[in-house]
Amino acid sequence: MPATNVLSDLRIADMTTVIFGPYCTQTLADMGAEVVKVEPEKGDDFRNVGKPANTKGMGPCHLTMNRGKRSVVWDMKSDEGKAAIRKLIETSDVFIHNIRADAVARLGLTFEEVKKIKPDIVYIHCVGFGSEGPYAGRPAYDDLIQGLSGATMLLPKVDGNERPRFIPTAFADKVSGLHAVYATLAALRQRDRTGEAVHVEVPMFECITHFLLEEHFYEAVFDPANGPFCYQRQVDPCRQPLKTSNGYIVIAPYVDARWVKLFDVIGAPQELEDDRISDYRGRYFNMDYMMERVQHYFKDQPTEHWLQVLSDADIPAARANDFPDLQEDPHLKAVNFFQRREHPTEGGYWEPQPPVHFVGAPKKEIRPAPRIGEHTEEVLAELGLSLD
Repeated sequence: MPATNVLSDLRIADMTTVIFGPYCTQTLADMGAEVVKVEPEKGDDFRNVGKPANTKGMGPCHLTMNRGKRSVVWDMKSDEGKAAIRKLIETSDVFIHNIRADAVARLGLTFEEVKKIKPDIVYIHCVGFGSEGPYAGRPAYDDLIQGLSGATMLLPKVDGNERPRFIPTAFADKVSGLHAVYATLAALRQRDRTGEAVHVEVPMFECITHFLLEEHFYEAVFDPANGPFCYQRQVDPCRQPLKTSNGYIVIAPYVDARWVKLFDVIGAPQELEDDRISDYRGRYFNMDYMMERVQHYFKDQPTEHWLQVLSDADIPAARANDFPDLQEDPHLKAVNFFQRREHPTEGGYWEPQPPVHFVGAPKKEIRPAPRIGEHTEEVLAELGLSLD
């Protein structure tokens, strides 16, 4: 799979686990950074999520989360392990971990201690909560952050089911991981300007609260508030995919003129004679009724029909895909998004390519996800150390 080499001059010492930190370092590896993943003897727990093809510790989520990295296994409590991590840090630009503060202190890898090893290190600490608040040091998982940040209350606002529910993806981990990516790049820029070490704390709770409130602070952002929390369009129960005769379709008319045109397209301009939706104000405040009427007509024709007629009318629309549909999506096929690879031990597998394209940048083949400790001897040799 082609990656770019725009970060090929960077080495990252990676002691992160599960999703938050590994998603960050995978993204950096996709851009060419050399990532050395330091694991315990049993490996990162996320290796065991999903059924492997051949080898224990080589589950499907590991293949998608840790591509592009080399894996070493060092006992961080042993003298040999401590010497190896120190040597790796000496030769790295970035040291990133998600170890809680008390544990990292026991390992002798606090920022102040690491800075003595490498005076211009970029030190990224992926944490659950900022160190200045009362939650500092608490364990943090995607579920906990979804609950604390208000994310579990979004679906109830849409469907009226009062029970809080998780958004069914590890979005808190992954979004926080992307915050860690830009934080790492900004810290490297600062390091290059000053020649000094940079300490960055990336707290999940603050990252996800910030992410959600970008639009959902809504009218409560004012003091005093002049309205509720939540961008109302996004929690409108009527703003959902429409059922067709053979599937579902998503439409985005939004501009009022397109709503008027939509009723022409579906062959029902008479619907706009109803006082509830006969003018702009009525259509704005009676969206639920308008969508109900649109749905009445959409169920009579297949998705393909509606995609064509809506495209002809310049009304934005798209098929509502399920995951199995994505590998047949014509756009993703055209950009070669899914590439079949052969893993040295796990056989054939599908790999989504990095979504960001650096136009004109040289490409390089990205490493497949490593076996536990696969590169231990190789990296030790580069560091001038050995297993003896």
